[in-house]
Amino acid sequence: MADPTASRPEAGELADAGLRLDVDGPVATVTLNRPERRNAMTFAMWRGLARIGESLPEPVRVVVVRGAGPSFSAGIDLSMFERGGAEGGDSFAGAAGDDPADAERRIAELQAGYTWLRRPEIVSIAAVQGHAIGGGFQLALACDLRVIADDARFCMKEAALGLVPDLTGTKPLVDIVGLPRAIELCLTARTVHADEAARLGLAELVVPAAELDGAVRDLAAALLAVHPGAAVATKRLLRQAPHNTLEQQAAAERREQVGRLKELFGSGGAA
Repeated sequence: MADPTASRPEAGELADAGLRLDVDGPVATVTLNRPERRNAMTFAMWRGLARIGESLPEPVRVVVVRGAGPSFSAGIDLSMFERGGAEGGDSFAGAAGDDPADAERRIAELQAGYTWLRRPEIVSIAAVQGHAIGGGFQLALACDLRVIADDARFCMKEAALGLVPDLTGTKPLVDIVGLPRAIELCLTARTVHADEAARLGLAELVVPAAELDGAVRDLAAALLAVHPGAAVATKRLLRQAPHNTLEQQAAAERREQVGRLKELFGSGGAA
């Protein structure tokens, strides 16, 4: 759940991080907004994503994550491998530090830019066109649903750069495509085009690039048509299901349904 005491980041703050946030009632659109760099990602961008998650307004039920320009995200900004770093001076050399515990804490802060997209009170949609590489691929995987253009290209590039995927992408990738295929994709760093992405289950919908925005709007409208309390409870159940035994999941269903019935009928009201 978003922190109710957290202030929404200012537009200028987000712009400096290469992000834009637009809220229209129950729909929030997060735009990666560095099109001149194909939305290459920096520490500032990841921290900005975390700030958005911390302060998301309560009425928001659907979050759309998209990229400005022809690419969703080209992944890590390669300038961060240089001592001078990317815009803002961030570099991997500085992030490594001398204290492993401190370095892990810093990575956890960056991961927070991704983990909030899984919260039960929202449904997150990645609208992917063009390249979704490395951290961009992991951002799409952090979302509940992926609607992709027919020009989408996914690549888990980290191993080719001497790194590992560390932005919460390894678990959803294995969950979706299975362990052998995940190993193959990560350790070859090959490109997965839209048609294969659909076959592997990495996309719920593939559409022509010109129809991407409309398809996302239609999906958001369908999601908003469902009872909000039931949507939250159902997503919570589905998120638990892979880790539960049948008995545990049946018990979780009972608990959620009792809560729904109490809300709908507990005061003598009707659904």
